[in-house]
Amino acid sequence: MDKSLSKFAELRSGNVEHNFVALQKAAQIAVEVSLKVQKGEQVLIISNPRSDAAAIAEALYDASIDAGGRPVLLFQPVKPQLAFAEPAVIAAFGAQPEVVISLSDEKLGKDPAGIASPYEYDGVKYDHIFHLNMYGKKSCRSFWSPSTTVESFIRTVPIDYAQLQRRCAAIKQILDEAVEVHVTAPGGTDITIGLRGREAKSDDGNFSTPGSGGNLPAGETFISPENLTAKGRICFDGSISVNEGDLIISTPIECLVEDGYVNKILGAGEAACLLNTIEAAERNAFEFERDGKLPPSFGEIYARNARNIGELGIGLNPAARITGKMLEDEKAFRTCHFAIGHNYDEDAPSLIHLDGLVKNPTITAIFDNGTTQFIEKDGELDEGILS
Repeated sequence: MDKSLSKFAELRSGNVEHNFVALQKAAQIAVEVSLKVQKGEQVLIISNPRSDAAAIAEALYDASIDAGGRPVLLFQPVKPQLAFAEPAVIAAFGAQPEVVISLSDEKLGKDPAGIASPYEYDGVKYDHIFHLNMYGKKSCRSFWSPSTTVESFIRTVPIDYAQLQRRCAAIKQILDEAVEVHVTAPGGTDITIGLRGREAKSDDGNFSTPGSGGNLPAGETFISPENLTAKGRICFDGSISVNEGDLIISTPIECLVEDGYVNKILGAGEAACLLNTIEAAERNAFEFERDGKLPPSFGEIYARNARNIGELGIGLNPAARITGKMLEDEKAFRTCHFAIGHNYDEDAPSLIHLDGLVKNPTITAIFDNGTTQFIEKDGELDEGILS
């Protein structure tokens, strides 16, 4: 057997029987509780031949068979932030699977055809066939778990989803009604973002209807800021995603934001990694346009949005903690996160989406009539949300 799959083989061998049983249970919850896979449904699982990703992917394959699904498991090389998916992976979406699971060591990979000539559905353009099927056609449901580990999956997937869904819904309602949010934190963050015309999304673990999807581990409510409205300072002091992967931050990264874009980055080594990733995305956008990988004039748009504030998210998974894996980190209690780059309303496209954590935030929603409401204060959720 390929040594890259040795962790799954080890789990199966009985040498770590407890972990194997726990992984089976977590996979069953993912397939039967979150996705609610039905008999006869096509389940496309995309992963990499890396031990943790492969072990979880194979457990999900087995759980899908047990649920009566028709799973197909594809392995491709690991894809970092700016890489393209393999052609066979992109082609697999053409079979219109009802369920898609991306269990990648880093990223699923970009869609070259979608970037070169974006798909359009109901007046919205999508630069990946996965996004077209998920958000446009709503022909599939999905979860994606980049960089997860067996230990994290076992610990953070079996949680109380009814409770999580109540908390996500309560925060979503506040954000949907707010016109602005003000976020401060002890590390120096002090930023305001506009929310007019925006609708929050909940990664609450319920991915059972066509067009629904999110992460496992689940556990956040998030929203794309109104374009050009973010202003102030973000001081990332938890972890950050960059082209090389996810980093625990030892020296805070200070980002100065004006008119929706990061215009200055201060700090040490981690700040340099963030800036290098943003600058690479800016360069690549123009190179992609020159090479015909982006439509004419899109290079400038994608490059500009490499500095866009594309998301505010609030962590809500009680089993999550900061580990240096952003998939889990951004779900941790007492944190919020901002993303630099692509947003979720598909009106600020970029080649990157870089999440960064802020610890112990105070998050204040501001309404049209001037009233305010705390969502979180010094890292503690409002008691009404916790109930």
